[in-house]
Amino acid sequence: MLNAERTIDHITDWLREYCTANKQRGFVIGISGGIDSAVTSALCARTGLPLLCVEMPIHQAESQVQRALDHIAWLREMYPDVSMERVQLTPVFDALVKELRSHEDAATLALSLANTRARLRMTTLYYFAGIERFLVAGTGNKVEDFGVGFYTKYGDGGVDLSPIADLSKTEVFALAKALGIIESIQNAKPTDGLFGDDRSDEDQLGASYPELEWAMAIRENDDAVNDQDLTERQREVIVIYDRLHKVNAHKWLPIPVCEIPAKLRK
Repeated sequence: MLNAERTIDHITDWLREYCTANKQRGFVIGISGGIDSAVTSALCARTGLPLLCVEMPIHQAESQVQRALDHIAWLREMYPDVSMERVQLTPVFDALVKELRSHEDAATLALSLANTRARLRMTTLYYFAGIERFLVAGTGNKVEDFGVGFYTKYGDGGVDLSPIADLSKTEVFALAKALGIIESIQNAKPTDGLFGDDRSDEDQLGASYPELEWAMAIRENDDAVNDQDLTERQREVIVIYDRLHKVNAHKWLPIPVCEIPAKLRK
C-alpha cells in the first residue's frame, strides 16, 4: 500500500530539484476542478516555488468552474507564492470553430473539437510558461498516460514534467485525502470536461478506474488469465483495456522517424 505522506514529500522534492536544476522559476498548471489537477497543483505549491494556476473555461459546466475556483482559493490561503489567471477561451474556441470545416459524423466531430479545446489550453499554458520562465506541470496519472491513453496528444499531454504519472487513480485519491484537497473535488466523478456536458471518464472509457487499474496490473505483470476464472464483467474490462492500450499507444511511443538509407546519401 502506498505511503501517501512520504510519497507527497518525495514528489515535492523531485519537483523542486528538477525546476531549480533546469534554472526555471516555478510552475504553471491548468486547474480543471478535477482530482488530478488539484493534487498536482498542491504538490507544486508545496515546493515553495512560484505557482501560477490558470482557469480556462470553454463552455464549461458551472460546477467544474466553481470547484476550480474554490481549489485555487484554498491553495492561495495555504501557500503565499500561488497566483491565478483566468482566461476566457470560449470566444477563442467559438471563433476557431467558425473557421473550420465541419464533418458529417457527429461523434467524430465532437471528439475532434474536444481535443481542440485541450490544445487551446496547452497553448495558453505555454504562453504563461514562456513569459514567466515556468514549467508546465502535467496532471496525467499512470492509467491515463500509459494504460489507456486517455488524454489529448499535444493537449493535456503537452507538458514539461509529469509529477503523478507513476500513480494510479486510486493512489491519486489517497494523496488528495492526505493533502486535504477540498471535499467537493474529492467527491466529484472524474471527467475531462471537454464535451460541454456531464459525461464522466467512465462513460467515455466504458470502465471505472479501479477496473482499468486491475487490468493494467495483469498486463504489466504478464499474469496468465484463465478466461474461465473471470466474471463476465472482468472479461469485458480486459477487452476494453487491451483495445484502448493498443489504439492509443501512439500517444506515449516515440514519434517515428523515417530513416534515410546510407545509399541514398552517396
